[in-house]
Amino acid sequence: MDASLARCLLVAKVLAADGIMTDEERAFLESSMDALSLDEAQRQRVRDLEGWDEAEPIVGALSEPEKRAFMDGLVQAVLADGKVSPHEMQTIEKLSAALGLD
Repeated sequence: MDASLARCLLVAKVLAADGIMTDEERAFLESSMDALSLDEAQRQRVRDLEGWDEAEPIVGALSEPEKRAFMDGLVQAVLADGKVSPHEMQTIEKLSAALGLD
């Protein structure tokens, strides 16, 4: 799995953390997949959340500046619909800790 797919999988994981992915969040995810040039098979994996458990160590291997930029993008993703659920926030906090960015 490459880092682009891993990033999108983790974005999808956070956006789905509250059990609801709004139209705005879905549009943000699609835009992210466009920006990272994911092919259709990769996009389907992201939509199905297939492999998100494998994605964390891949993103964890990025440099600290890359991880911080990723987390900034994650915050933008959850704000796409104008509200952050407690489940989304909890998932972001856990992911930040797992990436060593406490």
